[in-house]
Amino acid sequence: MFYKTAHRLVAPIIKAWWRPKVTGLENVPETGPVIIAANHHANVDSFLVPVVFNRKVRYIIKADFWHKTGLTARIKQRFFEAVGSIPVERGTLKSAHGSLEKARQVLEEGGVFAIYPEGTRSKTGKLGRGRTGIAWLEEKTSAPVIPVGLVGTEKLFVPGKTLPRPRRAKLEVRIGTPIDFSDIDRSLPENRRRRAITDRVMEEIQKLSGQERETPQPKTEH
Repeated sequence: MFYKTAHRLVAPIIKAWWRPKVTGLENVPETGPVIIAANHHANVDSFLVPVVFNRKVRYIIKADFWHKTGLTARIKQRFFEAVGSIPVERGTLKSAHGSLEKARQVLEEGGVFAIYPEGTRSKTGKLGRGRTGIAWLEEKTSAPVIPVGLVGTEKLFVPGKTLPRPRRAKLEVRIGTPIDFSDIDRSLPENRRRRAITDRVMEEIQKLSGQERETPQPKTEH
């Protein structure tokens, strides 16, 4: 009830402020578990994604958001509480595994979970190589993976400013169809199989976002 009330109050404000163009909303199943896999430009992505979908979208948020003070910090905290974000401490293997377990719980309960496979915001504007946590979730839950391309959110912030620009960026949320993994050999060794699943997800996100892909840095031999 609290989520629905908050969503009805917050969503119209954000939509009126940024006026995002949303396409492909019909591709999201109305019931059952769903994994939303999106590219990640800026902090505002986590404000935009929950308000454009018709279903409650859960996602992991850094717990240090709750350690900050000030008016802007309190506004962010109330918003993240309202949309059902899951605070998790970051930076360790244990916390990463805990994040995925929380995501699996959301999906096993029939919910919608959003994840940024890149693991962090892009600093170059290019699409980074996805981390295989998305593949772990897909295999553990068999939930459909819906790719999402966010376009323009990187232009909302002026360097050095805390608050985003109001309407000076053309924002788009491009929602794709469920990704088909049927041609991926599930008998492959785990690391190769999950890399193949993750790469497929990133390919589908790229088709929607139109970003260039970052070139993986070669390993240095010693």
